[in-house]
Amino acid sequence: MKRLLLLLGLAALTSGAAACGDDHPRPYANNDLELITAYTAKEVCSCRFVMNQTAEYCQAWTKASPPVATFRVDEKHKVVSAAALGLWSGRARWISATEGCRLERASE
Repeated sequence: MKRLLLLLGLAALTSGAAACGDDHPRPYANNDLELITAYTAKEVCSCRFVMNQTAEYCQAWTKASPPVATFRVDEKHKVVSAAALGLWSGRARWISATEGCRLERASE
């Protein structure tokens, strides 16, 4: 399992994880770990604050294999932050009952 995570991490580092040198937001550039963190943040946010499910239910509902993304829920501010291998992160915030959750850029 450790070998698989190491290989997955190395593959991600060599597949477009370098940041752009300008202030423009960069596209995902086919970076699976960046997509996993954004997906995890958005799905957990929707599960907790749109569907009003329990934390245990949402953890099971958004479980991925291999489990590279971890998340933290701020119940007070209705924000979910996710991270993968300490290098990638994503964040989603509950907006309203009609709009649901929205992904935030790193600068927000």
